[in-house]
Amino acid sequence: MAATAVVAVALTAAGLTVLAVLRHNLVHSAELQAETTAHDVAAQLVAGADPARLRLPDAENEPVQIVSLDRRVLAADDDLAGKPPMADFGPYSKGAADEEEDKEDEDEDDEDDEDAEDESSSPSTDPSSAEPEFGDVWLTVDAEDGPHPFRVAALAVRTPGGQPATVYAGSSLETAHSAVADARQAMLIGLPPLLTVVALVTWLVTRRALRPVEAIRRQLAEIVDGDLSRRVPEPGSRDEIGRLASTTNATLAALEESTERQRRFIADAAHELRSPIASLRTQLEVAQAHPELLELDGLIGDTIRLEHLAADLLLLARLDAGEQPRADRVDLTVLVREELEHRVRDRVAVQIVTPEQAVAVTGSRTQLARVLGNLVDNAQRHAASTVRVAVDRDADGRVVLSVTDDGPGVPPAERDRIFQRFVRLDDARSRDEGGAGLGLAIVRDVVERHGGTIHVTDAAPGARFVVTLPAAGE
Repeated sequence: MAATAVVAVALTAAGLTVLAVLRHNLVHSAELQAETTAHDVAAQLVAGADPARLRLPDAENEPVQIVSLDRRVLAADDDLAGKPPMADFGPYSKGAADEEEDKEDEDEDDEDDEDAEDESSSPSTDPSSAEPEFGDVWLTVDAEDGPHPFRVAALAVRTPGGQPATVYAGSSLETAHSAVADARQAMLIGLPPLLTVVALVTWLVTRRALRPVEAIRRQLAEIVDGDLSRRVPEPGSRDEIGRLASTTNATLAALEESTERQRRFIADAAHELRSPIASLRTQLEVAQAHPELLELDGLIGDTIRLEHLAADLLLLARLDAGEQPRADRVDLTVLVREELEHRVRDRVAVQIVTPEQAVAVTGSRTQLARVLGNLVDNAQRHAASTVRVAVDRDADGRVVLSVTDDGPGVPPAERDRIFQRFVRLDDARSRDEGGAGLGLAIVRDVVERHGGTIHVTDAAPGARFVVTLPAAGE
C-alpha cells in the first residue's frame, strides 16, 4: 500500500508536469501564430494598403481587427464586422488615446513639423521590430458555436493616413485545450490500471523477497523449543536476507556453544561440590556416632575448600553475566607488595621485583588482586624452590605482570587448555593439591574483562605466566 501510494503521488506529479509543459508549448505556439499574423497585417498597412482592403485570414481560427485610438474598429473580417474590439488591452488602451493626442499637438507646435512626423511615424515603418502585447480572451466568432478561447496579440501601428491604431490578431486555443483535456483524460483512465499493476507486482515481489525471512522465522520458532544444533536455511543470494541468515546461524552457533559450556560448567561444578559436601557429611556422621573420632582439621579443610569453590563459582557466574570491572586507578606495584605481604603458609618464599615508580592500570583492585593470588597459588603448587613476581612495562608502554616458578613447566600443547574451567593437568590431579581447576580460568576471564591478555612461556626451568594490561589513561 505504501509503495502504491508513493507511485500514485509520483505519477500524479509527473502527469501534472507533463500537462503543464504541453499546455505551455501549445499556448506558445498559438502566441507565435498570433504574433506572425499581427506583423503581416501591420506590414500591409505600412505598405500603404487601405484598411478596408486588407488581406485578412479566416476569422474562425485567426480573427483580426484594426482598432483606432478611440476604440473604433477600422477593419475586420466579415464574421467580426459590427462587433466591438476583441480585447481591451494594448498600447493605446486606458488613456493612451489622450496621451497620443497631446503628443500630436506638441508636434504641430514644433518648428520642424516634418521631422516630428517622421520621428512619430518611424516605429510603424518597420513592424517586425515592434513588440506586441499578449492576452487570453474568449471570443464569439460564430453565434451558433458560442465563445472560444483565443490567444491575442496587440501590435501598435499607424494607418496610411498617419492615424495610430492597434492590430489585434488572435490564434485559437481550442486545439491546445482539447489536446490538454485529451491527455488528462488518458492519464486519468490509465492511472487506476497502472496503480493496480504496481500494487500487484509490488505485492508479488515483496512476498517472494520475504519468503526466506518467513522460512528463517519458522525455523527459529522451532529452534526456540530447545534444539540449538539446528540452523536456519541460507538463501543463495548475496543480499541483506542472505547476510541475515548467515548472521543468525553464527548467533545460533555461539548460543549453542555458550549453552554447552554452561551445561558442562554446571555438571563440573556439581561434581566438584559433591566431593567436599560428601566428605563433610561423612565426617559429621562419624563424629555423631563416635565423638572420640572427630577430626577438626579435616572438617576445617573441607569447609575452607568448599568456601573457596563457592566463591570461585559465584565470581565466574558474575563474569558470565557480563559484569564489568570498576574503573578505578590501581597502582600495580603497591597492589603486588601489599597482597604478597599478607600471604601466610606459602611453601616457597616469593621474590618481588617491581620498579620504584608507580605503575598504574585502570580496573577493579579486588579482581586484580584475585588474578595475582590465583597465579601465585598456581606457582606455589608447582614450584620446586623459587616463585618470582615482577611488574614492568613493555616496549609499547603496556603494563606487564609476570609470575614465574621453577617447576616442571607447561607443555606447549596444554598452554591454551589450562585456562579452561575444571581443567587440571595429570601431575596436578589431586584435589588436595590441584584445586578445582578454576583458578586460571578466573584469571583469563578477569584479564580479558580488563582489556588485557595472558599467555604462558618457558622459564628454563619452569613456567612463566605473563599478564599484559593497558596502562592507566590509555
